[in-house]
Amino acid sequence: MSYGPNLAGALQKAGTYAALILNGARPSELPIEQPTAFELVINSTTAKSLGIQIPSSLFLRANEVVE
Repeated sequence: MSYGPNLAGALQKAGTYAALILNGARPSELPIEQPTAFELVINSTTAKSLGIQIPSSLFLRANEVVE
């Protein structure tokens, strides 16, 4: 199970910042941004092999379930 920032969104923001820098923006003047979108991913196969029972409420909230 993992919970963290949406990787696609973070990479998109990195690309936007790279474009700004390549177009002359000074990196030191760009604002620091915190992620706003997070994902919950559950690997049910690994959980079962480790004997871990994941509550159904977490499965309902998961963005992705790996089986």
